[in-house]
Amino acid sequence: MADLQDELVGLRAQVAALTARLYRVEQRLGLESESPREAPVVKHEAAKAPYPLAPPPSTPAKPSEPLPTFLAGPLSSSAAVRAEEDELEGQIGKLWLNRIGIVAILVGVSYFIKYAFDNGWIGPAGRVALGLLAGIALILWSERFRSRGHAPFSYSLKAVGIGTLYLSLWGAFQVYHLVPSAAAFVAMILVTASTVTLALTQDAEILAAFAMIGGFSTPLLLSTGENHEVVLFSYVCLLDLAMLAVVRVKPWRRLLVGSFTGTAILYGGWFFEYYTKEQRGVTTLFTLIFAAIFAAIPLLTPLTRSRWHAGFSITLTFLPLVNAGAAFLCLHAMYEDETLTWFALALAGAYLVLSSQFKRRLGSDPDVVKTINLLHVAIAVAFITIAIPLKLNSHWITLGWLVESAVLLYISVRTQTNFLRYFAAVTLSLGIIRLLIWDNFSVETLIFNARFATYLVAIAILGGIVAAASRSASERERPAVRLASILLNLLALIALTLEASDYFRRQATELYQMHDRAAGAFHQINLARNFSYSLIWLAYGAGLMMFGFRKRSAFVRWQALVLIAFTIGKVFLFDVSELQQGYRILSFIALGGVLMGISYVYHRDWLKLGASVEAKSSETPFA
Repeated sequence: MADLQDELVGLRAQVAALTARLYRVEQRLGLESESPREAPVVKHEAAKAPYPLAPPPSTPAKPSEPLPTFLAGPLSSSAAVRAEEDELEGQIGKLWLNRIGIVAILVGVSYFIKYAFDNGWIGPAGRVALGLLAGIALILWSERFRSRGHAPFSYSLKAVGIGTLYLSLWGAFQVYHLVPSAAAFVAMILVTASTVTLALTQDAEILAAFAMIGGFSTPLLLSTGENHEVVLFSYVCLLDLAMLAVVRVKPWRRLLVGSFTGTAILYGGWFFEYYTKEQRGVTTLFTLIFAAIFAAIPLLTPLTRSRWHAGFSITLTFLPLVNAGAAFLCLHAMYEDETLTWFALALAGAYLVLSSQFKRRLGSDPDVVKTINLLHVAIAVAFITIAIPLKLNSHWITLGWLVESAVLLYISVRTQTNFLRYFAAVTLSLGIIRLLIWDNFSVETLIFNARFATYLVAIAILGGIVAAASRSASERERPAVRLASILLNLLALIALTLEASDYFRRQATELYQMHDRAAGAFHQINLARNFSYSLIWLAYGAGLMMFGFRKRSAFVRWQALVLIAFTIGKVFLFDVSELQQGYRILSFIALGGVLMGISYVYHRDWLKLGASVEAKSSETPFA
C-alpha cells in the first residue's frame, strides 16, 4: 500500500510540473491561460485496515523516467517554418503531383494511341469508341475518389474525362466523318447536360464551369465554315437561359460572367465573318434577345453581395452596364444615326421599366435594391442623353458620356459603391478625351455655341467633384481630386483659347471672302489673336489667384503661379518680338499690373503666411 501511495504522489508531482511548463509555453506564445495551480490535494480518509499505513516520505519520489524536455524550453522559430514546409509539402503532394501525374498519364496514353494509329492497330471507329469509353471510364473512376473525400482529385479526373468526350465527338465528325454534324451536335449537348446534372447533384461549381466551357466550345468544334445564324444564336440563347436557371438555384454567379463572355465571343466571331445588311432583321432580333436575358439577371436571380470583394456582385453592377453598352454598340454597327435614335429611346424605356419592376422585389437587401435601381435609372438616362443628340449631331455623344459619368458619380456617392465610382471616372475620361481629340464642332458664334456648352458641362462635372471632395475626400482620394482640379482649369483655358482662335479665324475668313487679301489686314488679325491669348491667360491666372486667396488654398494659388509664369514667358519671349508696339505695351502693362497686385496681397500678408502655415484641415486643397 505504501508503494501505491508513493506512486500517486509521484504522479501528482509530474502533473504539477507539466502544468507549469505548459503555462510557460503558452505565455511565450502569447496565449491566454489560467495561471498554474497546485494539483488539488484529495483527502482520502484512512480506510480501516487491519494494519496501519506507513507515513508518506518527506520528499516525493522521482519518476522512473525523466520528464519530456520539449515543454521546458522555449519553442524555436523553426517550428513555424516546419509547419509551413509541411503545408507546402502537402500542397505539392496532394495537388501539384496529382495534376502533373494526370498530365503525364494523358501524354503517355496519347503517345500509345498515336503509336497504335500509326501502325494501323486501331481503325477510325475504334479510335472514337476508345476515346468515348476512356472519357466515361475516367468520370466513373473519379466518383471513387470523391466518395473517399478527395473531391479536388475527382474533379480533375472529371475534367479530363469530359474533355475526352468532347474531343472524341469532334474527331468523329471533323476528322473521320463518321457521323453527321447533327448527330455530333446532339451528342455534345447530351455531354453538356450530363455535366450540368453532375454539378447540381454534387453541388460543384467547377463542374458547371466545365459544362459552360464545353457548351460554348461546341459551335467552334463543329463549325463547317458555313453561315447558320439562326441555329447558332438559338443554341446560344438556350445555353444562356440554362446558365441563368442554374444561377437561380445555386449561388454560382460567376457563371453569368462566363456566359456573357462566351456569348460575346461567338456573336462577334459570327458578325465579323458572316454579317450582311440582308441579315439585319434577324441579327437585331437575336441582339435584343441576348440583351434581355442579361438585363433580367437582377430580376431573376438572388440579390447577394460579392463573396470575393467588398461591395455588390459584379453581375448586379458591372454586367448590366457592359450589357447595355454592348447592345447599343451592336445596334450602332447595323443602323444609321436616324434609326439608332429610336433604339436608344426604346432601350431607355426598357431600363426604366426594369427599374420600376426591380423596386417591387421583397425580402432583399435594401442597399442592393437601391443601388441596382439607381443603376438602371442611370443607364436609362444615358440612353436618353445619347438619343437626343443623335437626332441632331452624332458628335454630341460626348455629352452623353459626360452626363452619364455625373449620374454614376452621384449614385456611387449615395450608395458608397467604389466600383461605380471607378466606372464613372473611366466614362468621364472617355468623354474628355473625345471632346479634346475627336469632336470637330462647327462654331459660328462666340461663346454661345455647342462646343463651349460641352466644355462647360465637363467643367461643371469636374467642379462638382472638387467641391464635394473638398469636404469629405480621404487621403487616398486627394491625388485624384487634385488631378480633377487641374483638368478643370486646363479645360477652361482651352475652351476660352479656342473661342478666341475661332473668332479671329472667322475675321480672316470674312476678309478672304471679300477678296481683301492685303497682307497687312491678315497680319493685324494674327497680332490681335496672339495678344488675346496673353490677355486670356493672364486674366484667368489673376482670377485663379484671387480664388485661391479667398478659399485659402495653396494648391489653387500654385496653379495660378504656374499659369502666370507661363504667361510671363510668352510675353517676354514671344510678344516682345512678334507683337506691334501697341500690343506690346498693353501686354507688359497688363502683366506688370497683375504681378504688382498679387505681390501687394502677399506683402500685406492677409493670409498670415508669414506668421504660421495654413492648417490643412481648414484649407481647401483641391479647388
